[in-house]
Amino acid sequence: MPAPAFLEPWQLRAAFARSLSDMYGKEVPAYTTLLDVSHEVNADFVTQHGADAERLGSIARVTAERHGAIRVGTPTEMAQVARIFGAMGMRPVGFYDLRDASSSSVPVISTAFRPIERSELARNPFRVFTSMLVTADRRFFTADLEQRLENFLGARTLFGPELLALADRAEAEGGLPEDQAAEFLRLATAAFELSAEPVDQAWYRELEAVSAVAADIGGIASTHINHLTPRVLDIDDLYARMEARGITMIDAIQGPPDWEGPDVLLRQTSFRALAEPRTFRTADGEIISDALRVRFGEVEARGIALTRAGRAAYDAAVVEIDEAAAAARADDPGFTEAQRQQLARAVWQKTFPTTEAALADQELGWFTYEPVVEPVETQVSTGSTRESRVPAVVRQPIVYEDFLPRSAAGIFQSNLTSDGAKDASQEGTERDADWMAGALGRDLNDPFDLYADQVARSLTAAAETLGVDPATLTTTHRTTGATR
Repeated sequence: MPAPAFLEPWQLRAAFARSLSDMYGKEVPAYTTLLDVSHEVNADFVTQHGADAERLGSIARVTAERHGAIRVGTPTEMAQVARIFGAMGMRPVGFYDLRDASSSSVPVISTAFRPIERSELARNPFRVFTSMLVTADRRFFTADLEQRLENFLGARTLFGPELLALADRAEAEGGLPEDQAAEFLRLATAAFELSAEPVDQAWYRELEAVSAVAADIGGIASTHINHLTPRVLDIDDLYARMEARGITMIDAIQGPPDWEGPDVLLRQTSFRALAEPRTFRTADGEIISDALRVRFGEVEARGIALTRAGRAAYDAAVVEIDEAAAAARADDPGFTEAQRQQLARAVWQKTFPTTEAALADQELGWFTYEPVVEPVETQVSTGSTRESRVPAVVRQPIVYEDFLPRSAAGIFQSNLTSDGAKDASQEGTERDADWMAGALGRDLNDPFDLYADQVARSLTAAAETLGVDPATLTTTHRTTGATR
């Protein structure tokens, strides 16, 4: 009798992404509409642009690509999430502090779990942006509210022992047999379903007065997938098509503007959070029906990953745009989002080059180098030409796999019913990447280091193939593979 099939971490990851997508589509029907429109946009973009449409990933990868977002309350819950995603070959990458990234009250710090190897990203790049409450931050929570919130969070169980045991086994053994994999995927998906249990109305509303995000995390005894994001190749086209279907979108596309040069980093938008029916338990024990707006349909377009120098240029450009927009709005109260985008494009045109080649030459973007042998014609003494073949490399842009704190906070803020309450006179609680690594009990990967490693590995492999010194590859053997 043949042994049962064995699912490797990437297969668990791909299956989990599909399972979550199916579940979320049933819970949030507008998400299915978002997927349909995304597929239409991507198909039309490929038809219009041909092979160039797949410069930042094959259409198969883009079609399957998702990123999820979840929220938890404690370091213990965060460490448990790391174990579950670790079973799927997803590692914590980057540290994001959303507490100061928005004018509204978003008292969370975050990391993203994703594959880190180039080959694993190509197989399935599923990533989950995972946020955790900072209950000790006095700008948001009084000492009394912190204590009651910690008691509530400490009494709940988000992830059962069977799920965690299967996760640990999968990570230790490099996967699971088919029957155990099926149970792991069932339990993992169920852990992120929206609970039908009544919500304590008074407790939820008390937290909501501080922050709608805090209420969503600490106001209920479970967690849920907050959004599940498809990737699209033309986010401006998608935005227009969604509105044409009568779906209310947030006011703007977050991130870099639409312009004539290379797409960089990440652009995001979403439809507004929908009023979903929920049951509440009142102070006298009565069960009543109401609605909550906590889940929304986000969509993203990914561009080229930027180097530290490129990211510094990006951050400076964002500040310049903000200041110019604030000044314009002060002079003209009717200043529109369209005018802001026009202003942003002008800043972009003086900050970034208009071609991929220049982005690489100025060391603003990350590129890998693939070996090729190019035919070259040379003149000989007889007047005729002779063809020889010269080793060379072609630059390929590295897709940005991570997130922008400002954009994430902007999406959160645009879907909140109120800004909440934030006492800026209080001292903030220090949280950083080292703190997050300690909470997770595992190393926190630096995204810049991961991109640099991709480049270094590609240069070494190309040099070995061509039989040259890796140090010379980007100069004496460079081709014009990236000219846009």
